[in-house]
Amino acid sequence: MQTLEDILNSIKNPLLFICRTEFKKLDLIKDLEETILNLVDKALSLTSSDSNQKLILELKRMFLNFDKLDVVAKRRRVEGALKIVNEIESETLSEGSEKGFDSIMEEKFKILSTPNQYIKGVGPRIAMLLKKKGINTIEDAFYFIPRDYEDRRNIKPISKAKVGSKETLRGKVLATGVVSYKQRKVFEIIVGDKSGYITVKWFNFNKSYQKRFERGQEVIISGKVEEFRYQKEIVHPDIEIIEKGEEDSIHFKRIVPKYSETEGLHQKTIRRIMKNVVDNYARLVPDGIPRSICRRQNLVDMSVALKRIHFPENEDDFELLVSGRSPYHRRIIFDEFFFLELGLALRKKGFVLEKGISFQVEGEILKKLEKLIPFTLTKAQKRVIEEIKADMAKPYPMHRLIQGDVGCGKTVVAFAAALIAVENNFQVAIMAPTELLAEQHYLSLRQLAGKLGLSVAFLSSSMKKSYRKDIYGKIKRGKIDLVIGTHAIIQETVEFSKLGLGIIDEQHRFGVIQRATLKKKGVNPDILVMTATPIPRTLAMTVYGDLDISIIDEVPPGRMPVRTQVFHEKDRGKVYEIIANEVKKGHQAYIVYPLIEESERMDLMDATRMYEHLQNQIFPQFRLALLHGRMKSEEKEQVMGRFKKGEIQILVATTVIEVGIDVPQANLMVIEHAERFGLSQLHQLRGRVGRGTHQALCILLSQYKRSDEARRRLKIMEKTTDGFKIAEEDLNIRGPGEFFGIRQSGLPDFRVANLIRDAKILNEARKEAFELVRKDPLMKDPDNFFLREVLKQRWKGRFELGSVG
Repeated sequence: MQTLEDILNSIKNPLLFICRTEFKKLDLIKDLEETILNLVDKALSLTSSDSNQKLILELKRMFLNFDKLDVVAKRRRVEGALKIVNEIESETLSEGSEKGFDSIMEEKFKILSTPNQYIKGVGPRIAMLLKKKGINTIEDAFYFIPRDYEDRRNIKPISKAKVGSKETLRGKVLATGVVSYKQRKVFEIIVGDKSGYITVKWFNFNKSYQKRFERGQEVIISGKVEEFRYQKEIVHPDIEIIEKGEEDSIHFKRIVPKYSETEGLHQKTIRRIMKNVVDNYARLVPDGIPRSICRRQNLVDMSVALKRIHFPENEDDFELLVSGRSPYHRRIIFDEFFFLELGLALRKKGFVLEKGISFQVEGEILKKLEKLIPFTLTKAQKRVIEEIKADMAKPYPMHRLIQGDVGCGKTVVAFAAALIAVENNFQVAIMAPTELLAEQHYLSLRQLAGKLGLSVAFLSSSMKKSYRKDIYGKIKRGKIDLVIGTHAIIQETVEFSKLGLGIIDEQHRFGVIQRATLKKKGVNPDILVMTATPIPRTLAMTVYGDLDISIIDEVPPGRMPVRTQVFHEKDRGKVYEIIANEVKKGHQAYIVYPLIEESERMDLMDATRMYEHLQNQIFPQFRLALLHGRMKSEEKEQVMGRFKKGEIQILVATTVIEVGIDVPQANLMVIEHAERFGLSQLHQLRGRVGRGTHQALCILLSQYKRSDEARRRLKIMEKTTDGFKIAEEDLNIRGPGEFFGIRQSGLPDFRVANLIRDAKILNEARKEAFELVRKDPLMKDPDNFFLREVLKQRWKGRFELGSVG
């Protein structure tokens, strides 16, 4: 049974289409007057509200004799009608009790979360195949967006197919068979129509193809037309068999969606399932974004977007659909970004509403620090310290990200924040993702802290239980000012006496959940996040959208950019010569390998074997040492201590040295199998050298066999040392999902949106979301009822959004 909401949508959709096309396609909508008047009569029967009845009767008056009006008068009526429909929708929403509204929304969400096996046409076998494609529920099906579209409105004759272009053609199977070309078997079909014929080929074919295709079948094929021995052909085409009676179905004479397939689940089956989903459930998908934003951003209704993205109308722009830039794609992309940014905006606003610690920031301890450190702070470091001081003085918690390139001096800035907290009699926790990085922080800060009279402790899960228990007791009694460690800091057994500041290094390796857990260790402590991985602006808006960002865009004076050069396997002797010459000058070198020990699966050099080979065969005259992640903490600390003192001349290591190690005399880095590393990792490794005043060199030693992508990465490394440029390139090469190495805990996946392609839409969605929260931080405005419920559903179980509803 149709609801008032359904009727209003049916009235509104053609009117919106007319407005969007600036009334140029008004004549395409046949019998508009009769259609609207019939719908209006149905609407009258579905409401008992006096105000709604009056509005609907006014709507009816607007369409009486509509067909006889001129274009100007029709335009005025259509625009007026849309305003009335919006009024009715608002009236209907506000007249229902909030409890009733909530139960309606709950029912909708319940239906949308129905398992896929209850979709019409889906049995147990197909349900399993759909799950492989990530379609577990009815709602998931909506976001299984077509990967491509085919224009089957007017299919051209085969003879008109152009070589070099992508074509969609229709014809009869004239012949099938397996043909051999130079001992390679190829399955071929000859497809013809009255105008000519074309060959379609599969080099890697399934034996079932020989049974599936028979002479006389009608087929539709699409793909790039090529020429072979003066004959037109399509290699590995998309192909469908036309069954009797299908000519006017969802598969033909229209723009047809093409979905990602899995074995046993073909295009026609997916299309039939999607048609059932769209026809029966699209109206249930809540249109959560407020109408004012939709008007401002020129967004189509969500139900329209979901219907037309899967089954476009013949008047839709084919090129925009194929490129993912149609109004329907834009609506869904905006929706995904908007609800992410809205959640982040509410978190940020929630921080401001929380009562925090208002620190005294003008004490003596920072002046003492400046006297102790053997260098002068850069202008950028001083600026960021001032930004942190301003945050810490406020009565609500700080949530700030310090971003900067390798070697810019983030640690001393974070330590300055720690000193403010300690001077105010609060404890500080510094959390790093790896034990080696946590140890490096501990070793470097312990000396400074000791000179300032601070007590420091190190905590990791690999420590002996008795030692950890002793540390836990001291932390709980407030005997330790500064706790440095790994994720062991956020275990349930760790209780702080008075935590005032949490510092998280290399945030992207933890995620939002761990950040929230550290925060719960105190009563709304300040949170400072550091990352040595420069983050492109689009990712910063999503991953760190709830944080204020400080950028240290200056390196300490006297440092020269690291020179980077790619060498090949044939140059290995020359590389060893360069290492020997540098060590003779009194400098130190790193040689980095991708593996700790030999692997049967990968033909790669490993650190353990190569250390033995280098020490005994290549550099017997020098002092070498091995460093990798499986060594005990004491062993690693001993090796790094000897390397810093200059007792070790060449350090053979794995990527365990990627972050946090600072040895000014080490100015040569050799990275073996450089083609195996990502851009960010190469840049981080390179950042271990060039920390002194001498010119540093990074050698990327690469194998002959490497992909185009690997070649591109190595060229970028040779060309620039700017971490932000490298981060942008890395994002372009790998895409957002892979950029951080692991998926961000707590953040929703984008099902349609793409951070690179859709950066402009992200920016617009962020502006709208943050402005809405500024005006209505508690989501109490009646216009935001829908929005509030959809937001809760989207972020359900991820993390607190502050006081919403």
